[in-house]
Amino acid sequence: FKKKRNPRKTRWTKAFRKAAGKELTVDPAFEFEKRRNVPVKYKRELWQNTVKAIQRVEEIKAKRQGRFIMNRLMKGKELDKQKDIKEVQRDL
Repeated sequence: FKKKRNPRKTRWTKAFRKAAGKELTVDPAFEFEKRRNVPVKYKRELWQNTVKAIQRVEEIKAKRQGRFIMNRLMKGKELDKQKDIKEVQRDL
């Protein structure tokens, strides 16, 4: 662990996955996760609404990530299909 490695070159890091386009990098849902330095006075209703909002944001984020992954997979399928078509035309 004493070797200093660039996280963008280490394949299992979040930095690599985002740099390589394997994970979402820009998503409005990430704005909710920022740290806020202003303490807020406790209110029960505000707390309940916040918990509901967090759950909703997690649902939305999960859907977006799933859609992002499926779009990535679809590109690969399209490339395979084009490659197969070229192979058939070449070998006729």
